[in-house]
Amino acid sequence: MARVYVCSCFGITETQVKEHAEAGACTPRQIASACKAGTDCGSCVRRIQAILGRGASPRREPALQGGLAGANDLAGRGEPVLSGLPEAA
Repeated sequence: MARVYVCSCFGITETQVKEHAEAGACTPRQIASACKAGTDCGSCVRRIQAILGRGASPRREPALQGGLAGANDLAGRGEPVLSGLPEAA
């Protein structure tokens, strides 16, 4: 069987990544801790994510999501976000 290299910087194969995953590494960061893959140029991180079944990294929600109630509704309508807050007494 041919070796399929995931990380050419450190010579880490797909088989090695899968072995680390089976041993409990479930994120690219945990794979990096186990074998350094993804810590140099970073070009293998997406491949590591695919091997782990994670696909691409999910986008983070905006900071206000779930924060100030109604703030996203106001901003979405083009109104100043602070206009929905009660006046200070």
